[in-house]
Amino acid sequence: MEVAAPLLCLVAAVLVWGVLWVWGSWERVTRPEQAGLPGGGSRTLLVTAHPDDEAMFFAPTILGLARLRHQVFLLCFSAGNYYNQGEIRKKELLQSCDVLGIPPSNVMIIENRDFPDDPDMHWDPQQVAGVLLQHVEANSINLVVTFDEGGVSGHSNHMALNAAVRTLHTEGKLPKGCSVLTLQSVNLLRKYLCLLDLPCSLLLARDALFVLTQQEAAQAQMLQLQKDTSRPRTVNNPMRPLGFPVPGAG
Repeated sequence: MEVAAPLLCLVAAVLVWGVLWVWGSWERVTRPEQAGLPGGGSRTLLVTAHPDDEAMFFAPTILGLARLRHQVFLLCFSAGNYYNQGEIRKKELLQSCDVLGIPPSNVMIIENRDFPDDPDMHWDPQQVAGVLLQHVEANSINLVVTFDEGGVSGHSNHMALNAAVRTLHTEGKLPKGCSVLTLQSVNLLRKYLCLLDLPCSLLLARDALFVLTQQEAAQAQMLQLQKDTSRPRTVNNPMRPLGFPVPGAG
């Protein structure tokens, strides 16, 4: 009994510390002012490679930013014609954006032979950067959101977007006050842990973590299921709908 009492006190202390640490981490990454996110009314540009990226990977981020009253723009660098379904996928993209609260006037789909939907084709980061910078400047963007260097799914087109954004960021070509956030790639196990991954996300998220409300999660999941069943699963892997850590690029 004399040994058990100190042990119980130690266990209790560890549990209390754990609860306080999780609570502190939650507050740190979910409060916009501490996450380094611009405030309400900010103009955010989401940069994707294909129609369905916005639903499969970025739905929690888009919905979280909308909750913070960001005006979200979408720049998609291809029509997603890998399976000769480009016209269908463009329509699906606009439908998806409607559910996510992005008006058609804020959506730009680029159809350029230099940016084919093909994992075996490597887009020129300098060309991507030039097109991207034009849209940032034309729309007075102060936050750019895109993939990280791993591309989340490892797709070369995704990684080219990150390379372009990093080039602009490193060379100081982005307008003053324009920040960059990139979606963190995680391993296959973490992708499907859902809520069980939350402690790990809290530990590793350096800038922002979007955790959705029940209604927002239902919206994101509906979009992901629609994309997952409308074409071959090899196009993109589904991501969990509950929230993504979005570490900054700088």
